[in-house]
Amino acid sequence: MNKQRIAETLRDYNWIINEIKRQRKLLEDVDGNFSAKYGIEASLPKAPGQNGDPIFQEVVRREKKFKWVERLERKVLYIQSRIDRITDERERAVLECILDGMSMIAISRHMGLSTRHIQRIKNSIVDQMSDMSDKSQKMTG
Repeated sequence: MNKQRIAETLRDYNWIINEIKRQRKLLEDVDGNFSAKYGIEASLPKAPGQNGDPIFQEVVRREKKFKWVERLERKVLYIQSRIDRITDERERAVLECILDGMSMIAISRHMGLSTRHIQRIKNSIVDQMSDMSDKSQKMTG
C-alpha cells in the first residue's frame, strides 16, 4: 500500500470498522424481502439482456457487497498489522486518536500541540507503516 492510501485508510479507519460491522450484520441476514417477484413488479417488462429474477439480482448485489467488505477488511488488517511499528509514545497517542476517529484539530487540542505538528507526526506514522520502509530496512539491514 502506498503512503497516500495508508494516510487515507488511517483517516477513514473508524468509519471502515463501523461499516464492516454493519455490513457483516446485513450479510448474515439472508431472509431478505423479495416480494417484487410476486407483486406488480413481476408483471412489468424486463430490460433486454438483464435477468428479471429479483433473487438472482439480490445474489449478485450481495456478492459485490461481500467483495467490497473484503477490500475494507484488507485495508484494516494492513493498518492493524503495522501498529506495533509505532514505538514512540507521542506517535502512538496520535495514532490511537486517529484510529478512534478524531480529527487533526481535535487531536491537536487534546494533546496541546499545533495542528502542523500533529500533521508531521501523522506523516511519520505513515512513513513507518509504508512498504517503502520495509524495503529500506532490508537494504540497510
